[in-house]
Formats: sequence, C-alpha cells, structure tokens
Amino acid sequence: MGRFDRYLLQQHILLFGLFSLILVMVFWVNKAVSLLDQLMSDGQNMSLFLKLTSLSLPMLIADVLPITAFIATVFAINRMSNDSELVVIQATGFSPWRLGRAVIAFGLIASLMVACLTHVLSPLARGELAINQAEMSRDVTARLLTEGTFVHPANGITFYVREINASGELLDVYLSDSRGKDQRINFLARRALIVSDTEGPVLLLFDGASHALNTKTQRLSVTTFDSFAYNLAPFLTTTDMAERSVRSIPSVEFFTNQAAVLAETELTAMELRQTFHERTSKALLAAIATIIGFAALVAGGFSRFGLWRQIFLAIGLLILLKAVDSAVISTSSNMPELWALLYVPSVMGFCLAGLILWYTSHPHLFRRRAKQTPQVPQ
Repeated sequence: MGRFDRYLLQQHILLFGLFSLILVMVFWVNKAVSLLDQLMSDGQNMSLFLKLTSLSLPMLIADVLPITAFIATVFAINRMSNDSELVVIQATGFSPWRLGRAVIAFGLIASLMVACLTHVLSPLARGELAINQAEMSRDVTARLLTEGTFVHPANGITFYVREINASGELLDVYLSDSRGKDQRINFLARRALIVSDTEGPVLLLFDGASHALNTKTQRLSVTTFDSFAYNLAPFLTTTDMAERSVRSIPSVEFFTNQAAVLAETELTAMELRQTFHERTSKALLAAIATIIGFAALVAGGFSRFGLWRQIFLAIGLLILLKAVDSAVISTSSNMPELWALLYVPSVMGFCLAGLILWYTSHPHLFRRRAKQTPQVPQ
C-alpha cells in the first residue's frame, strides 16, 4: 500500500476503535443495569454478574461493529474534506476508485472481525452463557437462602429465613403459598433444611405449623408438625442442558460434524445452511456499510458548507440496506431454501456504491451531453 493508503487506513482504524469502544460501553452498561438488578434480586454475587456480562460481549460487539465501521468512514472522510486534504489528494490525480482502495481494505478488516465473532466467538459465548444460566436456575441456595429478606422465586410464593448457621441449617423460616385459587397456605418452622431428591429439591421443615386459609369460606385450619416435606421443584425453573441450540454451535461444526449437529438441534440440512449464510451475510454488512459511507461522501466534492447532504444520503442508504436485510432474514428463516436472498443487501450495496463512484468519476459526462443536444427552434 502507498503512503496515503496507509495514512487513510490508520485514520479509519483509530476512529473505528474509538467509536467501537464508546458504543460497546454504552450498550453494555444499558444491558448490565437490568441484569444486575435481576441477579441481585436472586441473591447472586458480583463475580457471576461480571462473568455473564463478559459472555454477552461477543454478541454485542458483532452487532455494533458494522455501525462503528460506517461511522468511522463517514467521520474520517468528512474531516479530510473539511481540512482540504481530500481536495489536495484529488488534485494530484487520485480518482474515487483509487481513493477507495484503503477504505475497501478497512471494510474487509471489519468484515473479518465480525466473521470471527459470528462464526466462532459468539456461538461459544452463547453456549457458555446458557450453561451458566442453567446452573443459576438450579442454584436453590442463591435464589432462596438470603438472610433477612423476603424473596419471590415464583408467582404466589414468598420465602423468608432469618438466619443460616454454619452447618447450613435454616432458622426461623416462613413460606407462603398462594398459588391455589381458593386457598392460601403459610408455613412457619423453627428449623429447615434443603435436600436433593429424584424429583428435585425438597424443603424439610421441623418443629412448625401450617395455616391453611380458605378464601371462600374464610375458614382457617392450623396444623402443627414435627417435620414436613415441601417440594420446591414446581416453582424452581431449571434448564435442561443436554442439547445445544444452533445459535450456540460454531460454524465449523456444521461441516466437520454435521450429522451430530443435525441430531442435536433437530434441524434439517437446509436450515443449517441458512444459519451459516446468515452469519456470513452479517459479516459482509460491515464492508458494505464502509463502502456506502465512502461513496456517498466523495460524490459531493468540496463544499464550504460541509458534506451534510452527503452524510444524510449515506445514512439513508444504510437504513435502506438494513431494512432489506431484515426482510430477507425474515423470509429465509421461514423458507430456508431461499438462503441466497441473504446476500441481496450485499449485492445491492456494492451496486449502489459502484454506481455512485462511477458517477463521481465522470462528473461532466451528463453536462457534456446536455450541451451537445441541439436546441429545437420555436
């Protein structure tokens, strides 16, 4: 690459890194706040929160990178135009096609990064995230054993424990079950233990009483007991991790172990192919967004008033391509045999960018033709 190409590529990469960091942090904080509130209400610790949010980063970055690649290109070309660098380099004989060489290289780098995320890192992170969420859903002690706090593991269930001693015994336990239509039952016990059973976790209550209230007749029945077993499985949702979803399987397994993947996911070979091409088309959008942004901005030439019209043109074209991309993804998801439609936005983007650059390379073509057209006397 020439010196100018290296300079332009360096500007793009620096801005790309800056904008990616900013956008990823904004979206990450927005998602982390809701996740933190959920984990704290379930009694989870901060280390699990950091682990889950870290595992969600590959999916988030894959969605952000095409946007930041477009922003970096628009910002870099606009700044070069304002500083007259673009005018100077065009005056030396650089055509729009020659200027776009570094931009195309930058777009390919961004696409390769997104491809690594969508084909490898995001599926691995999604699978690990599913495992951690399943373990969290089975962690009864984290969801119920919070001292001095009323917790609600399910609708109609309220649980309270005053203290948990060093041996894991629960002291002064209160359990309210109001899931019944006409009955509400409250359990009070001095001691309790949580043990595992073949059907799920069981709460063993000792030295307590149950109060059953019939809401229709308003009749209260009180029963004392020395020991009582209460099944916790019905309202503790657990996740079966015996099988992975297709979204948590790296693309390389689609080809190296296709039979096992089809058996595990219960999908057809055509649906598996559609998933692979959907990931690939998502990676190509980063390069398309970059080329569209560059082509739209160099089409306007130099202007003392800036390139705002060209910037809005670039944003409009990107919105159009994203709308087409959403439409073809929806269509191919319903009809996997139409997976080739997934590349329509990429082809459309390349054609639009090529048409704009061709028009920019021949600015006086249509004017010359207009001058050569003879005037018809009236």
